[in-house]
Amino acid sequence: RLSVGRRIASNICGVRSVHRTLCSITGVKNPDLVSEKEPFDKPGLTDDIPQYDIAIVGGGMVGMALACSLATMPLTKQLSVAIIDSNPALVNNFHIKKEDPPDPRVSTVTPATISFFKDMGAWEFVQQHRHAYFDKMQVWDYTGLGYTRYNARDVDADVLGCVVENKVLHKSLLSCVQNTDFQKTIYSSRLSAVTFPTRSSVTSSSGTSSSASGSSARLELDNGNSMYAKLVVGADGSKSSVRELARIQTTGWKYSQSAIICTVEHAVENFCAWQRFLPNGPIALLPIGENFSNIVWSMDPKESVDRNSMSEDDFVNAVNDALDSGYGPHPQSKSFEGGNIFSWLKPDGISTHEGFEVPPKVLKLASQRLAFPLSLMHANSYASKRLVLIGDAAHTVHPLAGQGVNMGFADACSLSKVIAEGVAVGSDIGEVTLLKRYESERKAANITMMAILDGFQKAYSIDFMPINVLRALAFNGAQYISPLKRKIISYASGNQLLPLFT
Repeated sequence: RLSVGRRIASNICGVRSVHRTLCSITGVKNPDLVSEKEPFDKPGLTDDIPQYDIAIVGGGMVGMALACSLATMPLTKQLSVAIIDSNPALVNNFHIKKEDPPDPRVSTVTPATISFFKDMGAWEFVQQHRHAYFDKMQVWDYTGLGYTRYNARDVDADVLGCVVENKVLHKSLLSCVQNTDFQKTIYSSRLSAVTFPTRSSVTSSSGTSSSASGSSARLELDNGNSMYAKLVVGADGSKSSVRELARIQTTGWKYSQSAIICTVEHAVENFCAWQRFLPNGPIALLPIGENFSNIVWSMDPKESVDRNSMSEDDFVNAVNDALDSGYGPHPQSKSFEGGNIFSWLKPDGISTHEGFEVPPKVLKLASQRLAFPLSLMHANSYASKRLVLIGDAAHTVHPLAGQGVNMGFADACSLSKVIAEGVAVGSDIGEVTLLKRYESERKAANITMMAILDGFQKAYSIDFMPINVLRALAFNGAQYISPLKRKIISYASGNQLLPLFT
């Protein structure tokens, strides 16, 4: 069958060659010109429109992570990929200067994400720029009733995570792709319409519609360009145009909170990640390298407006108050030793003996303050024929544990492996049966994480004494029960698929 198929393909190519020659002699435009491109070869032309294997809509961190993963795996590096994003940074070779002040937009990447970057060869670039590993984390409640300290040693690890500026992560992935012979084309534009072969049409924002051709999806860009792709990947954020044009419904809600982010400076370097739960939301102090830390402070929208309009000195005082003894007393380490309900335990972990510490004092602001509303969103479907969603296009979560971008990177890693498996067995990479394998793996993991984070957000938004006592028990249970602590750390590090006792 393979030999017959090759002879047929050879005959077809010969007919096309003669047809083009006749058209050239007679001056007649060839109306039937189609791509001679074999699967997984260089981009071809269909009716003078480029044909790609994959079109990634969204060239942010998660979209570029998928491109980088595809570019560095033997089975997928020969795929032709279009990256669609209007961000000029993708086409302009921007440089990051080490002397630049830290950007307030940062991500806390887990050990699992770090391993993903190392496998792609992208972590080397991160190490050349400002970043901060941390091996300790302290979480406590404003009531002073409880606290928990996590240590990488509890799970025989070197670090719990690393805080990196988003621009450094993005540049590392872009540089990694550029240093390969990956067949990519970057379109500095926006998606305006997409048509899938199983549907008659999808209407664009301008009210026009387009029809599909063959077995590929057709994408229309706002600059007038068009292309075909065997697979369209929506990596274009929480307001995904791919998701909207494909009419994929979402479930979610807005939190009555906004977050303020900024960079601050200390007198000494910070090596610990700190998080305190306050009546209106948590505040986190994350090391970013040198004497800088990043603030992520969630609060109700009115308070965020007031905080953002404060003078720098007043805001710094408010941050120190929120991280120190403001709103309530410090937890007392000794109050849970000896005669408490956990005294029957014989802790075998090291950090069970670590007492409460006060975070380093903030001296001044080192960046502008940025505020944004918080919400939870989950796409009802991640995949359909010729379409798949990753990252914030599929899910958004509360930033209280810094897991959002790690969920997106895990999506990119999973999808690239599923595509590689499809290539290995000769499957159509846009077939829904293949893409549903990605959805099955990531949907369960993402829903579990979203449920945990949403539960935390709700539990720590209530100021009611019985609830406060239950929270204190939870904090101290996590502090003194070593097996539970190890499970929590492993899950938060991305090294365990399901939490706690699974």
